[in-house]
Amino acid sequence: MSDTAEATPAPEERKRVWKTPPNVPLCLEADLADPGARGFVLQIGEAFFHGFVIRKDGQVAGWIDRCPHAGFPIAMELDRYLTPDGSLILCGWHGAAFEPLSGACVAGPCAGGKLTPWPVEARDGVIRTA
Repeated sequence: MSDTAEATPAPEERKRVWKTPPNVPLCLEADLADPGARGFVLQIGEAFFHGFVIRKDGQVAGWIDRCPHAGFPIAMELDRYLTPDGSLILCGWHGAAFEPLSGACVAGPCAGGKLTPWPVEARDGVIRTA
């Protein structure tokens, strides 16, 4: 073995963005249960946006998919953002619990914190960025 072993280049980290342009259609409102949640990854230029939409009590809310406690994505499994009864958003990593429509943390390691909003709206039966 040589002292000048070839170094394996580190994988390039995916660039992230924290905002999306307005009026991007995400899904039909009817395709999202009430209560329900769905994650979205949007490519914007060379970077990616990660967010999720909640539908509860006929209202929709969007959140950046990042827990304020440690910066991890909220869901450990695809689209699994809500507690089984649909009453709260639950961070699968550390158990932080958030109100679905306000994003306020009501339990766990970031109690008193809040999710970062992602402006979305339901218009003409379509959920889109606002």
